[in-house]
Amino acid sequence: MDPDLPTRPLGFLVGDIARLLRRRFEKALAEADTGLTAGEARTLAFVEHYPDQRQSALAERFGVEPMTMCGFLDRLENAGLVARRPDPSDRRAKLVALTAAAEPVLDRIHAEAVTIRRAALAGMNRQEMDAVYALLERMHTNLHASTDHKTYQKTDQPERS
Repeated sequence: MDPDLPTRPLGFLVGDIARLLRRRFEKALAEADTGLTAGEARTLAFVEHYPDQRQSALAERFGVEPMTMCGFLDRLENAGLVARRPDPSDRRAKLVALTAAAEPVLDRIHAEAVTIRRAALAGMNRQEMDAVYALLERMHTNLHASTDHKTYQKTDQPERS
């Protein structure tokens, strides 16, 4: 074990927090009566955060297969919440954007998400909350930047998450 790292595996903790947040979100979403599945709601939020992206780029960011993303987008488009239009740089590709009808649905989704974030951050003061976010953002940046594996150092033992 590397003496410079905490002994508790980080991947387990982050993964478990993500699982708990997702479970709370799915329950809250069902109670909010948006008419969307959790996957559709998350897809709608991804389109909001990454507007005018190709379906394939959304699928990659979302961590699903392109066909899974296509299914989510088909249902959201049928509900009038997103629109696909040809990419001007490649007419075969489609860009995805929100429609005006998505705004009230996103408002309900955001309200539920805020309630869940408040529960997750309960008991923390503003300085602690800011520190949590800053540290997670730094970890995200570190891992995103190291996807080329140049910053990873080889060791005799595999690193534990």
